[in-house]
Amino acid sequence: MKRKLLVVITALAAALLVATPVFGITFGQPDGETHPNVGALLVAWPYPDGPIDIVCSGTLISPTVFLTAAHCVNWMPGDDIPTDDVYVTFDTEYEIGVSTIYPGTYHVNPNAWHDSADAEDIAVVVLDNPITTIAPAALPPAGLLDQMKADKELKGESFVAVGYGTVRDDKSGGPHPLYWEGYRRFATGTYNALTKGWLKISMNPSTGDGGTCYGDSGGPHFINDGTENAIVVSLTVTGDTNCRATDVTYRLDIPSAREYLDDFVVLP
Repeated sequence: MKRKLLVVITALAAALLVATPVFGITFGQPDGETHPNVGALLVAWPYPDGPIDIVCSGTLISPTVFLTAAHCVNWMPGDDIPTDDVYVTFDTEYEIGVSTIYPGTYHVNPNAWHDSADAEDIAVVVLDNPITTIAPAALPPAGLLDQMKADKELKGESFVAVGYGTVRDDKSGGPHPLYWEGYRRFATGTYNALTKGWLKISMNPSTGDGGTCYGDSGGPHFINDGTENAIVVSLTVTGDTNCRATDVTYRLDIPSAREYLDDFVVLP
């Protein structure tokens, strides 16, 4: 299925404030089965009576726990309590009414966006039944990125973003049309900066980088990708409206993220 719904990015720019529920891979390529533990978060759209379709991306981090961003679900009624109106798919291409979907209950971090320096923009979907055919992704140990920075290992480091969002192929500057295929895709970006709560990654195509766009929120950023030591170190939250400069991602190695995740998974 090639949906390729053209989106004029200037019309979306006004909606991109601090974070956007649908934030796709730019200057990347189709993923195939390279990252089978990365899935799409699905809800009925328009909520609650429309077809079940993609709103965000995320990662399987245990057989029953799917990691995503808080802003992907906290717009739904009942955001202060767990709600079971969400689904997940791990199909390489999502087709409405055809793809395999897994129902679950979302749990939003109650501290999300109480502090802009540490947004805590994180949520999980606890699946109704465990997935035993996909190996979950690994999470980082506490303070991994701080230690790498202290050891001068972050400069030039590559991070791989994966998601199901809208696609931008045109590498020239400024606003350009985007299209939506429903495919899982990936792109590689390089380290830009590290703060208390954020890992910032270059996705500037002029330097050979790619990154995320509308529809990738909640999706992972892997380090050591393609090896047995691959780790999800952060998740997509926001970036620039033209989807070509900087990926701003929420760190998973900091105390706030670990405190939240500790209620759902065993941490390294």
